[in-house]
Amino acid sequence: MTTVQTTAERALALDLDGVLFNTRPVMQEAWRAVSERHGIDVPFEAYEQHLGRPFADIMECLGLVDIARLHQTYTEASKAASWLAQPFDGVEDVLHAFVAADWLLAVVTSKPLDRAAPLLAQLGCPFASVRARGGPGRGKPAPDPLLLVLVDLAIDPAAATYVGDMAVDHECARRAGVPYVHADWGYGAHGSPTPRVAHSPKDLLRLLDESGQTAPFIEGSLL
Repeated sequence: MTTVQTTAERALALDLDGVLFNTRPVMQEAWRAVSERHGIDVPFEAYEQHLGRPFADIMECLGLVDIARLHQTYTEASKAASWLAQPFDGVEDVLHAFVAADWLLAVVTSKPLDRAAPLLAQLGCPFASVRARGGPGRGKPAPDPLLLVLVDLAIDPAAATYVGDMAVDHECARRAGVPYVHADWGYGAHGSPTPRVAHSPKDLLRLLDESGQTAPFIEGSLL
């Protein structure tokens, strides 16, 4: 059984797509449905470059219009293909290790809650806060969802760590003043300045099990 040193109350916030679950097959199927139904000639690779942002923001980045209809198709296809999503190897053991060490768990994702909740339920972990798209505030890379998690948990930025896999995750954490760890098993690059990098879910235990200390504040943070 993998263990992590017990610490004073701390929080581990994680992105969902590309960190907790491999949802790329779901997204590929959903984007194929959008492309075919609406006659859009934009490859999935172009869509994938903007992962982490809310769907409407991705559409704007791609120069696409009629976003509501595209989102409806994408949502329907995502739900139909949701069975393709699988947790990354080791994720469940690692989350339970942090729970056993009295860390609070949270999720910050741009996926709507009605699609995120069934996936998170598969992990069997007590997430103390889940901030998904559709709630108050702006989406990533704005700091709003991560700041709301801090409010939910009544915890200081210094006592939290955010784990993401895209540059927008890194920016969200920087703007919130929260230490960031990049999930190298995910889908994107981490951006600048270079953060600490976890090469596998279990690597999080090594990075964060240092006398209860996480990475120092990123230069240029709000605090």
